[in-house]
Amino acid sequence: MDIDFSKIAINDLLGYITTFGKNLVVAVIVYFVGRFIIKYLMKAMKVVTVKRKVEPSLVTFLNSLVSISLNLLLIVVIIGVLGIDTSSFLALFASAGLAIGMALSGTLQNFAGGVLILVLKPYRIGDFIEAQGFGGIVREIQIFNTVMTTPDNQTIIIPNGVLATGILKNSTKAAVRRVDIDVKVAYGTNPDDVRKVLNELVDTDERIINEGVYVPFIPMTTMAASSIIFSFRIWVAAENYWNVKFDMTEKVYKELTKAGIKIPFQQVDVHVKND
Repeated sequence: MDIDFSKIAINDLLGYITTFGKNLVVAVIVYFVGRFIIKYLMKAMKVVTVKRKVEPSLVTFLNSLVSISLNLLLIVVIIGVLGIDTSSFLALFASAGLAIGMALSGTLQNFAGGVLILVLKPYRIGDFIEAQGFGGIVREIQIFNTVMTTPDNQTIIIPNGVLATGILKNSTKAAVRRVDIDVKVAYGTNPDDVRKVLNELVDTDERIINEGVYVPFIPMTTMAASSIIFSFRIWVAAENYWNVKFDMTEKVYKELTKAGIKIPFQQVDVHVKND
């Protein structure tokens, strides 16, 4: 009996196409259902974090981590639905992950840095920090990076690994900050007159703290070449720091001038000698 291998091959091919077609339809359905479930879970997670008043920086980090994990899981499920052996795929994925991990060791360091930042909390969203030559307000703490905005509205992105292990200055971590203003007056000026003017400025500004350990201090710090220098040190709430510093610098100049206290400036006297 003659066997028509061409018909068998065609039947096998048609059977494979039919099976794969069914699997493909199911995979598409699984994809859309999976995406719907992921979106639902992310929204539910957002509601829970809001109710529990979870710190915004931790919320951002967890959202990114959970979203990536769920989408990777969805990809594995879809591959299984398509009939591909997921065990071999997972082994391949693990090997590729190891290779990628070695190649992206810096990225993994940034991930670990992000975890350390969330645990140790050297800064939070809304804090003003200075690091790597940049200063700005922290807007987001992502899985690998921290996003901040500078005072002139530039967006700066710094890797978490650098921030977790490097030197960082947080200007808003403490509730109270000290404003230091150097006040230069001419030689011959009575120090008591200078302090009187500065103390009057303190008394007229409600933003300046004057109680407990937070009291104004006005020492004479330096006798320079052409001036006597006082350090005008006052305490304010952290959120008022820059406004008070700018306002008080201008007021110091105006009030010293009004009181007749001379503010020296560098000058060169030229004497012309006639032979």
